[in-house]
Amino acid sequence: MNTGQLEPTTRRFRGSDGLTLVADEWNGAGSAAQGSEPSVLMLHGGGQNRFSWKKTGQILASRGLHVVALDSRGHGDSDRSPDAKYTIEALCADTLQVIEQIGRPVVLIGASMGGLTGILVARQAGPQRVTKLVLVDVVPRYEKDGSARIREFMFSHVHGFDSLEQAADAVAAYLPHRARPRSPEGLKKNLRHRNGRWYWHWDPAFLTKPNEDPFVRVELLEQAAVELGIPILLIRGKLSDVVSEEAVADFLDKVPTAEFVELSGAGHTAAGDDNDAFSDAVVDFVLR
Repeated sequence: MNTGQLEPTTRRFRGSDGLTLVADEWNGAGSAAQGSEPSVLMLHGGGQNRFSWKKTGQILASRGLHVVALDSRGHGDSDRSPDAKYTIEALCADTLQVIEQIGRPVVLIGASMGGLTGILVARQAGPQRVTKLVLVDVVPRYEKDGSARIREFMFSHVHGFDSLEQAADAVAAYLPHRARPRSPEGLKKNLRHRNGRWYWHWDPAFLTKPNEDPFVRVELLEQAAVELGIPILLIRGKLSDVVSEEAVADFLDKVPTAEFVELSGAGHTAAGDDNDAFSDAVVDFVLR
């Protein structure tokens, strides 16, 4: 039976360093959905925002779950860090504060950067506060070439676009496996219009600050994952150039609590590439 709030409300959380973090929330305070099941907290990837989850939040909410999709610092509508503090430790500190304000155990769903953050958060928070973890096309030993392609795409358009159509052309070239939308209007959720040009929503300092790449510290992240005793679901897009089949096998061998789902029609942006299959896998795991 489907229950719960179909459209999200906007909620603001206090992050670390005094930053305000913005989120979409379904079935919030006072909702009948806030029963015995954990809340679901979704963390997007670098250069993405809370809208990256498409309909997944709505689908989880329709199953009666309390769901929060967060804009990480420097992304979307959340505050930018004035000193360009975008380390994985800073993202982890933000997420721990958000969990404290949610005030209930959570299932963490993290894509790429959000997944690596989720590993550290789950270890620091402990199994009473983070009960399950979903990693969306990310493992600690990711492919450097695939990560470099993401950063190259982000760097190459840091000075903005003349039009929405130009931005749509860039996305289509970057994601050739994904069907191009008939209208570029949907990109407005990912762009900001300033001085006659369209710019991505994220802080450019997220990329340009030296030695602040969140896709680092492989040993630390891998050890943290190994130490987690909670159920973990790893979802890989079969077309991904960031997570290889060998990396999946290595991760599953080292992390006995992990299980694996592969989406045949998806790449690194798995939640957006095949949202139906992605949502089915997540709902099954979360409600199990």
